[in-house]
Amino acid sequence: MRVIQISFVLAWRNLWRNHRRTVIMLAAISVGAWAMIFMTALMRGMVNDMVRDGIRALPGHVQVHNPLYRDDPSVSNLIAMSDVELAERFSSAGIERFSARVRVPAIISSERESRGVTLLGVDPIQEQSVDAIGSTIVAGTGLDTAASNGIVIGRKLAEKLETEIGKRIVIMSQDPDNEVADRGFRVIGLFEANLAIQEEAFVFAGRQAIQEMLGIDDRVSELAVMGDDYRDVRPLLATVRQLMGTNDEVLPWNELDSYLGSMLAVMDGFVLVWIVVIFLALSFGLVNTLVMAVFERVREIGLMLALGMRPSGILLQIVFESSLLLIIGLAIGNVLAIASILPLRGGIDISIVAEGMEMFGASSILYPELQASDVVLANVVVLILGFFASLSPAWRASRYEPVEAITKV
Repeated sequence: MRVIQISFVLAWRNLWRNHRRTVIMLAAISVGAWAMIFMTALMRGMVNDMVRDGIRALPGHVQVHNPLYRDDPSVSNLIAMSDVELAERFSSAGIERFSARVRVPAIISSERESRGVTLLGVDPIQEQSVDAIGSTIVAGTGLDTAASNGIVIGRKLAEKLETEIGKRIVIMSQDPDNEVADRGFRVIGLFEANLAIQEEAFVFAGRQAIQEMLGIDDRVSELAVMGDDYRDVRPLLATVRQLMGTNDEVLPWNELDSYLGSMLAVMDGFVLVWIVVIFLALSFGLVNTLVMAVFERVREIGLMLALGMRPSGILLQIVFESSLLLIIGLAIGNVLAIASILPLRGGIDISIVAEGMEMFGASSILYPELQASDVVLANVVVLILGFFASLSPAWRASRYEPVEAITKV
């Protein structure tokens, strides 16, 4: 213990014998730590926003379909149970956040334009519980009941169709007999989404009105269920599969949208890779600083060895110097990163590259997301790698022969 205390005190004093070199190295470590944490927060925020937007577009953490529906999303491939049976079964199981809907491809036509869309016949109360994209109404009103005769479309779609609230549009799709089924609706509201493509892709109408138009009684084609944590849906998935039995396909969101699932997995690996890459750049400066410190104190080290200090004490000094450099630099870098991220919590407007970001499924507003686990990981990895990087110059210093070191010029 005495040796450790002496080595620590000597390391601290030696660290400040060359103030300029120490300050330069601390600045490099601080900037590196800031870059690690700041960029990780930006990337984490972007990926998590993409996942949350994707879940809102799916939406849901778990979805139920007819086994044939994903290959052929037509009205012929419906869930075995009726919407009433689904509501009773899930409510009795204590699951409150779910939405049964009719989801089919359709054509929407205004007085001037036509577009292909995904038509969703929904119960607006259930849709609010799963926080679907159609819940954010920016003009007009939303659907009031599942029997509503109005329709809610995206703001961008309204621009494309050259229509507005109060105007009449026509929806066309296919019934189970492959006959054209159409019906006129009046636009009662416009919804807004983080991604413009979602505003153009989806339209919402009352579930009962769509069931009547398609002639499918009270059947639905999709059931979306929300849980508490999108990162771990296994308990919810097991419960839903038990409730539905084997007649229908029950899948988690990351299998329904493999791109988003892959992005989340890649992000977790990216954090570690990014930290290692930044440290590799820092390690050259760190090792160079320690080598120069050892080179300048060769005679001093030889004298300490001649007076009886063990090689392990010399090794500890150099390791302590490296650790102190890293700890102080990381502390400054952490403070700088937090101070940089907190003012940006309201979002960074990157609308200048909105079209490019939308290709990746990201919105034009980037919200940095600072996670304690990322900060801890960055600090721990740098300290561990820094310890191993300092072993080479420390081992070299501890191997000097006292006489040779003292007489070395």
